[in-house]
Amino acid sequence: MYQRILIPTDGSKLSHKAAQAGMTLAESLGAEVVALSVVPRYPMSFFEGGVSLSMEETKKIEKQWSDKADAVLAGLKAQAQARGLKAKAVTVRSDLVAEAIIAAAKKHKCDLIVMASHGRKGLKRLLLGSETTNVLTHSHTPVLVLR
Repeated sequence: MYQRILIPTDGSKLSHKAAQAGMTLAESLGAEVVALSVVPRYPMSFFEGGVSLSMEETKKIEKQWSDKADAVLAGLKAQAQARGLKAKAVTVRSDLVAEAIIAAAKKHKCDLIVMASHGRKGLKRLLLGSETTNVLTHSHTPVLVLR
């Protein structure tokens, strides 16, 4: 049925839970796993009173984010391989998380995306948005959402 499953993660407990479910599904189907983390760029603020950082400091922060993402993905890849799954870890740098997830699914020829939804409501959803909703809305690849 599904040959390659994309599992995006943000490193949260909820996305870890979704990753475990995605790997269990991959196991039962004999599918490959592509673990994905999307790392944003450090926001440059030009608002009055905002603190601006030097390029050196900005790069240091972005490297920390990237290193954290790589560590999370290395853990998922190791878990997948321990289950006997063929697995790949991919880190993408983008401010447009949903678009990066959709593009990764297409690039790596994934036929299913398994991801978590934080289930934010009200003001939190308005302020933080929902990457899962954006993926569901715009992806041509089927999406399995776990909560």
